Amino acid sequence: MFRTGGILCAQPSRHSSLSTLLPVKRSHTTSTHIGQKSSWTHPVYTKEQILAVRTAHRKAYTWQDRAALGTVRLLRWGMDFVSGYNSRPANTNTLSKAYVMTEEKWITRFVFLESVAGVPGMVAGMLRHLKSIRRMRRDNGWIETLLEEAYNERMHLLTFLKLAEPGPAMRFMVLGAQWVFFSGFSLAYLISPQICHRFVGYLEEEAVITYSKAIRDLEDGHLPGWEGLQAPEMAIKYWQMPEGQRCMHSLLLYVRADEAKHRDVNHTLGNLDQNTDPNPFAAKVRAQVQSVAGPTRGLRRLEENSRKET
Repeated sequence: MFRTGGILCAQPSRHSSLSTLLPVKRSHTTSTHIGQKSSWTHPVYTKEQILAVRTAHRKAYTWQDRAALGTVRLLRWGMDFVSGYNSRPANTNTLSKAYVMTEEKWITRFVFLESVAGVPGMVAGMLRHLKSIRRMRRDNGWIETLLEEAYNERMHLLTFLKLAEPGPAMRFMVLGAQWVFFSGFSLAYLISPQICHRFVGYLEEEAVITYSKAIRDLEDGHLPGWEGLQAPEMAIKYWQMPEGQRCMHSLLLYVRADEAKHRDVNHTLGNLDQNTDPNPFAAKVRAQVQSVAGPTRGLRRLEENSRKET
């Protein structure tokens, strides 16, 4: 049905109806204005680029790096514990039924993660915006890249919300997580922007691993409800998906490519002087993407089977 060497979207099957993933009828207030032009036009990924994305890790060299990495791992452990997630492959014989990731579990995980992932870019952009006004100086091109990152993460969330409607419990969790994370990240960014960008870089490393495992589960046939499932119309327009690359498998590849880009951007920003260095991505934010797979300085590629994948 799917192959690693290229994108192949299967024909819709009896499992691929969106209704199987929509436990609650969506009201008109949550509809998306499909025809509305996006504020930020997403660069067009080539098939080779999105298939070339791999997991990668930047080694922690300083105490700031270790603090950021430790925080990410702690949050990751808490999220896995609450959601009953296990990173072992779905075909592992010792994996209990409670830990098997179904389509619904994956969507729930995506929705929660993306609802949190949209916070750092907005907080960083807002604080740098206020700092620029307060000091009456230019920001060296950081603000737009950070706000575009937040916008991109929100588009991920809105796309997945087309596949499932969160219930009251999930909405309450998102509300609580957003309040805590927004407050904590805002305070942390005021204290050390460098640590915060390193934190986001490590967080995006985990996101790439998460989507890589979901893609592998789909390719291995463990998610029959997504076989042949077409991507939502808003996703097709946002990523400018070509014909033949508009299924759920392709959607996950596109989202993973975005996360890899955020990973590299934030690790790069974490290497810079936060007050004087210009943003090296400022002149390229609307240009054709050159690479979504190449790790930046300090990033080390990881083979898919060399570590646990989320």
